[in-house]
Amino acid sequence: HLQDERAMEVIRKLQSITKDQERPHTGMGMAFSRYKNSGTYCAVAARVAMNVKNAEVQKMWAVIDAGEVINLNGIRNQIEGGMIQSASWTLQEQVHFDEAHIISRDWATYPIFRFGQVPEVEVTVLDRPTEEAMGAGEAAQGPAAAAIVNALYRACGKRVRDLPLVTNLK
Repeated sequence: HLQDERAMEVIRKLQSITKDQERPHTGMGMAFSRYKNSGTYCAVAARVAMNVKNAEVQKMWAVIDAGEVINLNGIRNQIEGGMIQSASWTLQEQVHFDEAHIISRDWATYPIFRFGQVPEVEVTVLDRPTEEAMGAGEAAQGPAAAAIVNALYRACGKRVRDLPLVTNLK
């Protein structure tokens, strides 16, 4: 349904990178967005394994077109961090309350990814030297979350629309 050639190229590139990445007992999900509808193109794929208690994001891939690349490592780092942050939000982050107070008041009590939970990430940047540089910003957060829930659906057949997933998989 896309008309935009750059959008289609980002999606096609992601499809070619991930075509052989599905594993037994996992689901693969993909998502695409154009940051703020007119900025960076970003497509993300996620491989999710489902067990009795929770979902685990095993690996994530992104393809990004941010126009002319000024700082390749900066773009990669921004997108890697965005995918990991989004995976943490999607799977488990939430403020906890008791009857009267917030009880997740520090990093020890707030549910956030620990290093052992961080999935492997891979970012491909399409350089467009003849196009205006758009910056990477937070281009990965939206499609990363969508790719994870799409992968979860493929893994277990359950469509979850409320986050975090940890409280909505039961």
